[in-house]
Amino acid sequence: MNSRDPTRLSQLRAEPVADQNIYVTRPHLPPLEELLPYLQSIWERRILTNAGPFHQELEQRLCEYLGVEHISLFNNGTIALITALQALHIEGEVITTPYSFVATSNALLWNGMTPVFADIDPVTMNIDPAAIEAAITERTSAIMPVHCYGNVCDVDAIEAIAQKHKLKVIYDAAHAFGVRDERGSILNYGDVSVLSFHATKVFNTFEGGAIVSHTPEMKLLIDNLKNFGFLSETSVVEAGINGKMSEINAAIGLLQLKHLAPALEERRAVARYYNERLPQIGGISVTAGNLSPAANHSYYPILVEDDFKLSRDALYEHLKTCKIFSRRYFYPLISDLKKFVDIPSSTPENLPQAHEIARKVLCLPIYPGLGEQGAQRVVEAIASASST
Repeated sequence: MNSRDPTRLSQLRAEPVADQNIYVTRPHLPPLEELLPYLQSIWERRILTNAGPFHQELEQRLCEYLGVEHISLFNNGTIALITALQALHIEGEVITTPYSFVATSNALLWNGMTPVFADIDPVTMNIDPAAIEAAITERTSAIMPVHCYGNVCDVDAIEAIAQKHKLKVIYDAAHAFGVRDERGSILNYGDVSVLSFHATKVFNTFEGGAIVSHTPEMKLLIDNLKNFGFLSETSVVEAGINGKMSEINAAIGLLQLKHLAPALEERRAVARYYNERLPQIGGISVTAGNLSPAANHSYYPILVEDDFKLSRDALYEHLKTCKIFSRRYFYPLISDLKKFVDIPSSTPENLPQAHEIARKVLCLPIYPGLGEQGAQRVVEAIASASST
């Protein structure tokens, strides 16, 4: 195969990966020497947390980069999800997707809420608005969709349903850093959006997260909740939590922003490589989100169809023998996990599309530094499985 197209592959950093393990992702790290001045400043100021200078600067820079008005930094995305639900005073039932990382629904349990699972659209893999409408009861208080793999939910349909039934909307946007549509940042939809800055994400602060809100009043409430509920030095008005981001994590975030553009371009280059070659392998379907010009390429999911020579799980194991470690995101479904399987909405009959996608999906390695040689190894390993 031709692997020398400069218009498509020049951004792939070739690395000596022929005998190395290739994992589904690898954290992007800036040059270590560039971090040292930030650490020097922290040591000199001795401000380690509690919304220090780097914390405040990162909030400002992220608002500018993402095109949002208010952002509150957190120590991780799960605590951000838990706090977002608390800030909106949600209770009762919350309609959400079974096709996500377990933190989405764990946040509901932490707040004493009941997840109600609705099926997904098989093309976008996001929650299906028609299934949301069908799941609404008198106990429904909110909808918590996920922009899965960074694919934008049907935000207009969800907003119409929310307005019709007077429901809150909390977007789990853990995969969707920097994603925009024709109206701007998708983080501006819903009542709040929640981000993850975990090490595996497109933008990372080692560990971290954030809530995007739309009014100064909501930002203030969120900031109070993540600081134990303190309103002032002598007044605690909410049962808050310690969700603050440290100065070191904020400093890493500031440095990561400086290197984000080339890192994203390397992801795009890997995706283009896959997009051109994988459709040539019979029984492998490239999902629609991988082809979208708006994608941030946080993941690269494929579907292993029934006419492929191996089952999805057999291909998963075959890739391991090639030192390629893919992931079955998202399998099993949240609704099949022990804490959720007995919820009435968890039945397979209620979630046929989610079960079908979870049976076929496989996320391939994609990250800055994978390199042309690494991307080629992945494609050739899948091709070899199709001919065994």
